Amino acid sequence: MTKPNFELEQAALSRGAFRIAGVDEVGRGPLCGPVTAAAVILNPDDIPEGLNDSKKMTAKKRDALYDEILAKADCCIAHATVQEIDEINILRASHLAMTRAIAGLTKAPDHILIDGNMIPKGLATSAEAVVKGDGRSLSIAAASIIAKVARDRIMGDLAIEFPGYGWEKNAGYGTKQHLEALRALGVTPHHRRSFKPIHNILYQEK
Repeated sequence: MTKPNFELEQAALSRGAFRIAGVDEVGRGPLCGPVTAAAVILNPDDIPEGLNDSKKMTAKKRDALYDEILAKADCCIAHATVQEIDEINILRASHLAMTRAIAGLTKAPDHILIDGNMIPKGLATSAEAVVKGDGRSLSIAAASIIAKVARDRIMGDLAIEFPGYGWEKNAGYGTKQHLEALRALGVTPHHRRSFKPIHNILYQEK
């Protein structure tokens, strides 16, 4: 099984770029909570060991790497809110979170590697979309870890405020427990009203 490497970054460096940012988002599919993006510019001389697609790692490993990435790289974490998701749709909201993360870096990148098959509109910097990028690029893998840990922690905090939905375990995805809790406990302010299961519950209630 191939692991992410530094080839895409190396190619950009050889074309004259100095600061290459990897960008990824987490939380497109859940029924609640924000969508979270991270932008990471790794130091080519000090790349944390063990970077991989965040989905292929244990929570413990992600947590350890989260601290190391923040210590060694230029990182920014950004979000789009539930209200924004409902207003502009989840794809545009995830792109909004990505552009916020890029804008929040200490210094602007010269080139951006974006996970997925689309580049957010309005980027002033050269960028390329990298399909399955978190498994191909170390910078995108680092961003995927940062975004996932940050969002999981948000959902863990919200789970304390709104117990019963299992957000500390399901991160807001539509698991059986979450759907049963929605029917039993109702919709919270953190649920995405534009998403079909939530919309249907609200619509039936009316």
